Amino acid sequence: MNLRHLNFRLLEVFITVVELKSLSAAARRLHLTQPTVSAQVRRLEEICGSKLLYQESRSMLPTLAGEYLFQAAGDATRRMQSFAEQLSGVNEGLCGVLRIALVNTAQYVVPQLVARFAERFPDIQVDLSIGNRESTLQRYMQNKDDIYIFSHPPTDSGAEAQAFMGNQLVLIAPPDHWACGHSDIDFYSLRNERFLLREQGSATRMVFDTWLAGRGIQLSHRVQVESNEAIRLSVASGMGLAVLSEHIVEHGSDPLSILKVKDFPLPGQWYIVSHKDNANQPLIKRFSDLALRGGESTL
Repeated sequence: MNLRHLNFRLLEVFITVVELKSLSAAARRLHLTQPTVSAQVRRLEEICGSKLLYQESRSMLPTLAGEYLFQAAGDATRRMQSFAEQLSGVNEGLCGVLRIALVNTAQYVVPQLVARFAERFPDIQVDLSIGNRESTLQRYMQNKDDIYIFSHPPTDSGAEAQAFMGNQLVLIAPPDHWACGHSDIDFYSLRNERFLLREQGSATRMVFDTWLAGRGIQLSHRVQVESNEAIRLSVASGMGLAVLSEHIVEHGSDPLSILKVKDFPLPGQWYIVSHKDNANQPLIKRFSDLALRGGESTL
C-alpha cells in the first residue's frame, strides 16, 4: 500500500458509503454521481490492494480490511477536524502560547493584567520573563518573546509600541524628613541629600538623570542600589531619598512620604512592544486590546 496515493476526499467518500451502506445514498449526500462514487471506491481498493466492500442484499458492507480502513479514516478525519478547530483558535487569538518579557518595575502592574487575560482566555498559556532593562532589551534584540513591557521602548523601525498605562515617577522620603508636609518644594534645596539610585541603564535612572541634566543640577551624594524593593526599604529606614515609579510605592507597605516637589511627579508611560513581523499577532492583539481597555476585553 502506497500512502502517497491516499487523500481525504477518497476517505470521505469511503466513510460516507460505509455509514449509509449505499453507493447511491453516498452519492446524493456528497453531491456526486453514483459512477463517480463507485470509481472512488475502486481506486481505494487498488491503493490498498484489497477488497473493501461487499454487497449483502441491498447494503454495501465493509470487509475486514474495509472495517480497518473505516476506523483509520475516522481517526484521521477526527484528528484533522480537531486540528482545524485548533488552527481556527490560533488564527483568531483564542489559544496558543504568549511569551511576555517585562522590566522589573512592570511586575507591579503586569501580573494583574495577565491574571485577567488568563481568566478571559483560558486556552492561552502565558509565559513571563522578568529582568532589568538591559536583560529585557537583550531578549527583545534576540526576538525571544512576543510582547515586551518597557517604560522607554526601543526605537528601531521594526518595533511596534503602544502606551497602555501611566508610569509617573515620584520623589519619596522617610516619613520624618524635614520636607514632609511642605508643598511646592524647590528641588534645588534637596541637592545635598543622599539619593538612592537604580543602576546605570535603568529607565528610572535615565529619566531622572535627564531631568537633572536639563536643569544643571548636580547631586552631592549618590548611592547605587540594584533593586526597587531595596531602595524602598532603605528610604523607609532613613537612608536617603529616591525617585521611583508610583506603582512601586503604591504596592509597598513601608512607611514612606511622597514629597511635593516642583515639576514632580515626572511623567511616564508603560508600553507594550512587539516586533512588527512577529507571527503571533492574533495573541499579541488580544493582550494589547485587554491592556488598552484597562483589563477588560471582548472577543
